[in-house]
Amino acid sequence: MSVAIENFVKAIYKNEYLDNKDTKPGSIAKKLGISSAAATDMAKKLAVKNLLHYEKYQKLQLTEEGYKMALNIIRKHRLWESLLFKMFDMSLHEIHREAELLEHETSDFLADKISQYLGNPKFDPHGDPIPNSDGEITTKDDSFALSKAQEGKTFVIARLMSDDKEFFDFCALNNLKFGNTITVTKQFSSNKMTQIQINTNTILLNQEFTSIIYVNESN
Repeated sequence: MSVAIENFVKAIYKNEYLDNKDTKPGSIAKKLGISSAAATDMAKKLAVKNLLHYEKYQKLQLTEEGYKMALNIIRKHRLWESLLFKMFDMSLHEIHREAELLEHETSDFLADKISQYLGNPKFDPHGDPIPNSDGEITTKDDSFALSKAQEGKTFVIARLMSDDKEFFDFCALNNLKFGNTITVTKQFSSNKMTQIQINTNTILLNQEFTSIIYVNESN
C-alpha cells in the first residue's frame, strides 16, 4: 500500500479510537493537511478496496481489514520509537518524527525482529500500547487525564498524548516521563490549573497540559 493510503487509514483510526474526534472526510483532511475533495476521493477509493465504509455526508468507518492495517502501521511506528529511544540520545519528538517515516518502509518480518530484540515491549516511550503481531492491543488501559486526578494523591505517568515538540521539550526539562511518579498537591477549580510535585520540584500546569498527560493511581 502507498504511504498516502496508510496515513489515511491511520488518521481515521486515531480520530475515532484515540482522539475521540470526527471521522468525516473534512476532519480527516484537516488532520492530514489535504483538501476535503482529496479526502473524499481517497475515501471512495479505499471503500472499493474494502478498507473503509463510505457514505456521502457520513463518518468514515474502517472495515475489519482497514482496522487491522491501521494497527499494523501503529505497531511499526511504536516499535521504531522504542528502538530509537533505546539506542540513541533522541527526544520523544525526534523519535516520533523519524518513526513517521520508518513505519512505511518496514516489513512485518522486520517489525517482529525489532520487537524480539526489545523483549516484546508492551508500551512505547510515550506510554502508548504497542499492538502485537496479530494486530491486537492486549494491555488494559485505566489511565485518565491529570486534570481529573484527585488532590493529595500520588500518581504514575502513564501516557503523554501529544505529538508537539514544545510539549515534549517541557516534559523532558521537568522530568515528566512515562513511568515517573508525581503528587497532585493542588487542583485550582477556578482557573483549571494543577499543581504537582515531582521529586523536589513543584510545577504548575494549565489544562492544555493536564488534559494530555495521562496517569494511573500509584499503588
